[in-house]
Amino acid sequence: MADVKDPKIAEAYEKIRSNNDETTWLLLDYESDKSNALTLTKTGTGNIEELAKELQPQRASFAYAKIRYENDEHSFREKFVLVIWIGEEVKIMRRAKVSVHLADVKNVLRAYSIEVSASTTSDLKQDDVVTRLRRAGGANYDRSKFD
Repeated sequence: MADVKDPKIAEAYEKIRSNNDETTWLLLDYESDKSNALTLTKTGTGNIEELAKELQPQRASFAYAKIRYENDEHSFREKFVLVIWIGEEVKIMRRAKVSVHLADVKNVLRAYSIEVSASTTSDLKQDDVVTRLRRAGGANYDRSKFD
């Protein structure tokens, strides 16, 4: 089991979900290579590519982000994304534990539209994530942005 009891995690999650706060993403990292405790490493107010700059190839991390995109010329949508980051240099035992710990993380970071598994920062390009959100989001009235 992953330890996600740090109250700062839940606080950051609620800030992202709130319309009254500018926070748009959070990053959770393991306390150490041997630990199963996750801590809030950082929060930010930028897009998912800003978040991607914080991810390290030797770490396994979890992130949560609010993505805002235009629905059409008159409206926008805000959707939430859960990111499962396993950097290319992460050791095999940590890789295995991430899949087990994901269930515990989902108990805290509950509401999201899609999961994005990533191992390189190129997996987290804003346009690619928005395309996935559009496909998962149901009605899309601006067909030019879907195809």
